[in-house]
Amino acid sequence: MSAPRSSADSAAELPPPRSTAAHFATTDSLSAYWQFYWAVAGAQLARWLPREPGRILDLSGPDFRGAPRAVAAGHDVVTLLPSVDLAPRRTLNLVNGHAPVPAPPRRPPGRLRSVVGDSTFLSSFATGVFEGVIADNRVLSQHLVTEASLAEIARVLRPGGRTLLCVDSVVLGMALLAEQDCWPELSYASNADVLLVPWPDGAITRCFTAEQLAELLTEAGLELEWVKPRTVLSASTVEMVMGSDQHALGRLVEMELKAADSDDYVGVHLLASAVKPA
Repeated sequence: MSAPRSSADSAAELPPPRSTAAHFATTDSLSAYWQFYWAVAGAQLARWLPREPGRILDLSGPDFRGAPRAVAAGHDVVTLLPSVDLAPRRTLNLVNGHAPVPAPPRRPPGRLRSVVGDSTFLSSFATGVFEGVIADNRVLSQHLVTEASLAEIARVLRPGGRTLLCVDSVVLGMALLAEQDCWPELSYASNADVLLVPWPDGAITRCFTAEQLAELLTEAGLELEWVKPRTVLSASTVEMVMGSDQHALGRLVEMELKAADSDDYVGVHLLASAVKPA
């Protein structure tokens, strides 16, 4: 018979507590926060989608659930899939949270088409053919030369067309640098024109302030409509509330949508909308 295990042995086997920064650098499919995060993302997209059916280009990757939502709202959506020859993009976990979102108009669903290509240079598409471009899932932070990607987005948009994009913020970048003891780099981070941050898995991401993001959109020939954090509520708050009330997701999403309308840019990811001048 084996000896009983002591409490010290059991404690030694427990994983170390996850740091705040590491929480956003891992893919935990069971995390209540990620269920909340993607429920918020779905509600934000539903608010942003054009009211009239149109042609939408989705650059956010095959795991992002925005394309089916746009199709259900009556839009024809082209999703750009990365070529197998391209380096795979690291994506955050995409958990489909269930929360009330604005109901799309009652109209026939649109069509969904997939095209393989490079989402940095949209050479497969003619100029001015899309009413909207979705670049969610931090795709533009993973394209380190973001200026080139935004110029291509502006090119394929028709006059009056809009783009919705999500990027990593400097808040997240500085937290990741601190977690990795990159103190010399961290001391210059807040004043850097371009902030490139290594992630624990070896990937590199580009992080932005709201002002930098607005400037890049302007340089690409787009007019900024708004920029705000994707989420304001902290991961610890969300997980505490959902841990005590499994039906709290809808209320948290509604609270988040109201809170994110403020001018507070403390979120780890920034969400922005811009329009191509007519």
